[in-house]
Amino acid sequence: MSVFRIGRGKKAELLRGVSLFSACSNRELARISSLADEIEVPEGRVLTRQGQPGTEFFVIVDGTAKVSVRGKRTTTLGPGSGFGEMSLFDQGPRSATVAALTDMHLLVLDSRSFSSLIHEVPSVAAKIFREMAQRLRKAESDAV
Repeated sequence: MSVFRIGRGKKAELLRGVSLFSACSNRELARISSLADEIEVPEGRVLTRQGQPGTEFFVIVDGTAKVSVRGKRTTTLGPGSGFGEMSLFDQGPRSATVAALTDMHLLVLDSRSFSSLIHEVPSVAAKIFREMAQRLRKAESDAV
């Protein structure tokens, strides 16, 4: 796998495409971009394990991952997809297992950086909470 790094502009563009950050301004996205680390992981690596505590949110730059709940594959994620956001809030147990189907290039935002972001740029919190509330409403209406 080749090693490459993306610039802040590309990071911001990727983050804007993730629903969690879609309402953020360019300035807010620039700050989030500066906090997100880039990592590469090999095919087969488990990124999150259902039931285990988590502290990171991931955005796929390149590659694909499979999502499994209770051992059953539920979906496949590709470039631009984000996962693990609930762990940014409470470092609680992961709701799914996510494993790399291919070599992957990821952006990672950990809970410590997220907490720093919320304190430095409080406007981000309101936008994220609004998005999370919309997701919860949708999940509740889908369950009915």
